[in-house]
Amino acid sequence: MKVLIIGGGASGMMAALVAAADPGNTVTLLERQNRVGKKLLATGNGRCNLTNLHADLSHYHGADPAFTVPAMRLFGVEKTLDFFHSLGLLTVAESTGKVYPLSDQANSVVDVLRFAMEARGVHVICSCDVVDVHKKARGIVAVSATGEKYFGDKLIIACGGAAGKKIGGSKSGYHLLGMLGHGCTALFPSLTQIKTDQTFVRVLKGVRADAAVRLRQNGQTVAESSGEVQFAEFGLTGPVAFELSRAAATTAGNLELCLDLLRAYSKEDVLSLLLAKQQAFPQLAAEELFSGILPSRLGKTVIRRAELDYTAPLSSLSEQALSACVSLVKYFTLPVEGVMGFDSAQVTIGGVPTSEFRADTLESRLMPNVFATGEVLDIDGDCGGFNLQWAWSSGFLAGKLGKGADT
Repeated sequence: MKVLIIGGGASGMMAALVAAADPGNTVTLLERQNRVGKKLLATGNGRCNLTNLHADLSHYHGADPAFTVPAMRLFGVEKTLDFFHSLGLLTVAESTGKVYPLSDQANSVVDVLRFAMEARGVHVICSCDVVDVHKKARGIVAVSATGEKYFGDKLIIACGGAAGKKIGGSKSGYHLLGMLGHGCTALFPSLTQIKTDQTFVRVLKGVRADAAVRLRQNGQTVAESSGEVQFAEFGLTGPVAFELSRAAATTAGNLELCLDLLRAYSKEDVLSLLLAKQQAFPQLAAEELFSGILPSRLGKTVIRRAELDYTAPLSSLSEQALSACVSLVKYFTLPVEGVMGFDSAQVTIGGVPTSEFRADTLESRLMPNVFATGEVLDIDGDCGGFNLQWAWSSGFLAGKLGKGADT
């Protein structure tokens, strides 16, 4: 049987290896870029966070997150790690559950996949931009931008999502499935930076801080996270911003970020710290009130927001002024102006409706012998290796070509 796979990313390569394990299959993989796994090379800041030990249903989103269950049961985290170990990849898990190659290099992951595809006889064709797919009396034909035609008895579309355009993201998978009768939900960027009012963040560019952050709408918390935030001239970046970006992208209306810059301390504790500082250093300039407590530029920005005289001695500050500083530290608010676009995003929210596919095989309900994997479907995961786990799991299931999760 001839198996045609469009997309040489994580799920496409996994599907190719599983399909090629059947000696009765001839597998051809078509990749738009000049090499396979290009987007994979950029994951985890080039380290490739290939899965997470805590991957479960709670970390996935979409119209029907439970759609992921059959694939994850068939090929979950343990089997994924066993698979990569069998290819010769050594891995290491962090306390957070994130798993990386021991080499700390994403190309180690791509290399073992490439070598395995070569060993199993997968025919890989790069720089092949598929622009059309159509059903024939028997099988499916894919046509490239330069006119070449490729035939498959079965077709797996593993083109990924629209996120990360510079490293391979594209909407081609949605278009190709659309040619076969499938729809597509609205698309939004996720796992990306959050844009805010720049009045107080521009001067903080590059400053990192540990904070508890709430995304609020009309005073009500929509989503929250805590950990490292990094200020940028446009707003916030870093792990916490990425985690909150999904809600920021999909929630309509006025939003704000509320940062607790001293989350381990109560308001009363912070006020006591400042009163003690004032008593110990009465002649110190007000701009140094938070020295030793917050990053220097961040502390001085709090003083600026409180509209205090930078040069005034601490002894001149009233308890009311100190309380105002405490409130700013515990509720450092930034109006949200949106999120960065698909070029900066790591993941796409939305995709082809999962209701149009069988969860136990990933075969189309509308077009027999057509399968879809990974990000092209309306499934997206949290930051931390969960999206790659879905890619491996869905690629494995689709590569079984309809044999399903029971085999």
